[in-house]
Amino acid sequence: MSDLQKLQRFSTCDISDGLLNVYNIPTGGYFPNLTAISPPQNSSIVGTAYTVLFAPIDDPRPAVNYIDSVPPNSILVLALEPHLQSQFHPFIKITQAMYGGLMSTRAQYLKSNGTVVFGRIRDVDEHRTLNHPVFAYGVGSCAPKAVVKAVGTNVQLKILTSDGVTQTICPGDYIAGDNNGIVRIPVQETDISKLVTYIEKSIEVDLLVSEDIKNGIPAKQAQNDRRSVLKKYI
Repeated sequence: MSDLQKLQRFSTCDISDGLLNVYNIPTGGYFPNLTAISPPQNSSIVGTAYTVLFAPIDDPRPAVNYIDSVPPNSILVLALEPHLQSQFHPFIKITQAMYGGLMSTRAQYLKSNGTVVFGRIRDVDEHRTLNHPVFAYGVGSCAPKAVVKAVGTNVQLKILTSDGVTQTICPGDYIAGDNNGIVRIPVQETDISKLVTYIEKSIEVDLLVSEDIKNGIPAKQAQNDRRSVLKKYI
């Protein structure tokens, strides 16, 4: 079973718990304010980050064709240059949509597992008809060609979040998504086998905690009693 197949068994909450408790990542890898505009049909999606950077239309770098090079089992991740992002709602400084239905059609044909847009998308019904998972900050109707263009693929993306912290997505990072949102697993900083083992044990423990609570044991007591075993997996 591949790393992606192992991780797909878990919710983003499970993964965040692992990243927080095993690797002391305070955000649990979570990116706030994204919405599942075209929700996953299965419980979750996981893929390798294929990153795309957008810059102003007058940027000296030439535009790149990113959509015809989407790798299989990837999550397509689109973001703007940092100066076009905002800490505050709507989290970007342009009103145009960066991604549309034809892009999802091509990405799905190339066997991408989903798309994450740190910006607006359009053609909502097309994404949903395709059953192609798409997460974004919001929606719009206008194409982006008058204001921004794609200038880089497989580059680091800097994402300004609403707590004022800038998070990084690297090419090849694992991206997981479900109804709770989007989580990044930093592949270069984590032992996936160790993370998976912790998550599996944590899920087992929480099932026992749930049963204890249903049988009348106070929640705090059940958590303390059951979760002590997890220390050996950290």
